[in-house]
Amino acid sequence: MHKDVIVVGAGISGIAAGYNLKKNCPQKSFLILEGRNEVGGTWDLFKYPGVRSDSDMHTLGFRFKPWIHNKSIADGPSILNYLNETIDDYQLRNEIILNNKVVAANWDSGQSKWHIKIKEKDQDKDMTCNFLFLCGGYFSYSQPHIPSFIGQENFNGQIIHPQFWSEEIDYTNKKIAVIGSGATAITLVPAIAQHAKHVVMIQRSPTYVVSRPSEDSINKTLKKFLPIKLTYFLVRWKNILWQSYTFFLARTFPQKIKTTIINLIKEELGEGYDVKKHFTPSYNPWDQRVCLVPDSNLFRVIKNQKASVVTDTIKQFETDGILMNSGKKISADIIITATGIELNSLNDIHLSVDDKRAEKLVDDLNSIFDFIEKLNELKTDNVEPLTSVAETTLKLRPDEVKSKNIREQIIKNSPQDNEDYFVVPKVIE
Repeated sequence: MHKDVIVVGAGISGIAAGYNLKKNCPQKSFLILEGRNEVGGTWDLFKYPGVRSDSDMHTLGFRFKPWIHNKSIADGPSILNYLNETIDDYQLRNEIILNNKVVAANWDSGQSKWHIKIKEKDQDKDMTCNFLFLCGGYFSYSQPHIPSFIGQENFNGQIIHPQFWSEEIDYTNKKIAVIGSGATAITLVPAIAQHAKHVVMIQRSPTYVVSRPSEDSINKTLKKFLPIKLTYFLVRWKNILWQSYTFFLARTFPQKIKTTIINLIKEELGEGYDVKKHFTPSYNPWDQRVCLVPDSNLFRVIKNQKASVVTDTIKQFETDGILMNSGKKISADIIITATGIELNSLNDIHLSVDDKRAEKLVDDLNSIFDFIEKLNELKTDNVEPLTSVAETTLKLRPDEVKSKNIREQIIKNSPQDNEDYFVVPKVIE
């Protein structure tokens, strides 16, 4: 079988690719190949309690499919439902083939085609295409990152990685230890704390944690007066610009932003809590990822003593818990290793050119990685981050609305329009 385009992966990126191919290239044939038995990618894979987005759905969602719900920070099942709605609304279901994992692709220069090897359950099959579009993400679905711990074989309880969470896991009235304080741990701890006896989040070093409302008040207000599509467009760009601006401030005035974040956490947790030890990182904001908690849920379970934070390093697992290097013992019935994902490259597809391994490409990639490693060795502790090659001053101007309700007039000025957007001519084929 031959197709003009083969898209690998039926998650957010693959669905977006399918929509744009169908809309903008109707003369081109395409298929979306998904290695798993369901669509949705990440949002179908992860089933742990509280799984959610840590980006607002007005920026994570599709430009062409408005997010209509009040909750901007959405849970996993809602996002998965949104993706399935998109597939059905734009009639992409027939272009998606499940249980078809692309394992190898060879570029034939003579034919100008990709020859693709596919695993369909226990069977092998071949396809060809002119364009191969990899939308399968950047981490392994079969193997998460799980460090080995001394004595873990001696632990009498369950050791679970969130990537392999099962609905059969019963954590009610049990003591839980969560290793890690990244996005997954920050999401998981408040969710399981509602039913567990107690949850301890173990971290080697603190992470920046910022609370924001799960619902966007501006979105709720605009929806009362404006069409859904226009509201979505405005809120989407409001969030994009705000996030860009806050990132700019964090990189330009890191100490001020750090102080602001820490002071907000102190207000959340109250006097007497050791914010310096547990929530004050040694690095500046956005040197590493900033974690989001909706509606202060993590801080609430800490204040209510349903959860606690231990900042220390692990010495070993014991039969009934974890012994820290400080001598502190953490009792646990279940240990959850929220220790991250295992990265892969090119969706774990073996790429070759004219039946020869693409050694030149591998060499080039290795050279790039070597250069990055050398850059990481540079000492930049006393070097202010650059925001521009030239000195610039941000000029603030008051917003003045001079004309109202002229959307239709604006659209009429375009040579061609599509719904609420200008259509511009292609400049590159």
